[in-house]
Amino acid sequence: MTSLQVRQLSTGYGPIQALDAISLEVKQGEVVALVGPNGAGKSTLLRTISGLLKPWSGDIAFDGVSLAGRSPAWIVRQGIIHVPEGRQILKRMTVTENLVMGAYARQDRTAIPSDVQRILERFRPLAERRSQPAGFLSGGEQQMLALGRALMARPRVLMLDEPSLGLAPVVVTELFKLIASLKSEGMTLLLVEQNARQALRTADRGYVLETGRILMEGPAAELLGSRQLQESYLGVA
Repeated sequence: MTSLQVRQLSTGYGPIQALDAISLEVKQGEVVALVGPNGAGKSTLLRTISGLLKPWSGDIAFDGVSLAGRSPAWIVRQGIIHVPEGRQILKRMTVTENLVMGAYARQDRTAIPSDVQRILERFRPLAERRSQPAGFLSGGEQQMLALGRALMARPRVLMLDEPSLGLAPVVVTELFKLIASLKSEGMTLLLVEQNARQALRTADRGYVLETGRILMEGPAAELLGSRQLQESYLGVA
């Protein structure tokens, strides 16, 4: 069974430590939520898994193969796809061109056009604007495009970093419906999200990260019922 394992991982920026001996696991077909306050190290963890930041110590393994020291391009080819905070679409390129870019590491080039069509059928607003520059899309449409571009890579693990950030509540609701549909299709997801309630309602398991350390972990339903989590992150007195 495919699994992504983080083992006693520590890293940081320059002399500043951001993660301190983090350990977690994402099994095939799971949605795992990583929640916590700003500055807890959530985005840093995803950046380290995807090879953008090098570990100081510890290891990251995918199917038993270490990712430590590997390039981001090599990690993408293994099927670990990272949708960063802020979407980072290619604004001057069209919607279709952005989607095609998501498949740059694939070897099956002949299947790319049919996959583009499949993504456009899934995200109807994008289909209507397929020939327009991506910079003209709304925030919600840009998030759809970022997700569609990631799905074009046919991910084995999809890592989403704050996908609801800056979106209107109605768009957030639709976004989490999409994440739930990906879960029902067997997609493996690691979800970083400040909206802890929504994330844990969608996830199978969760981890609470605070100041670079895992504070709590367990089944998502149990974390939602935790008094400590409710008082600290869900605004329940």
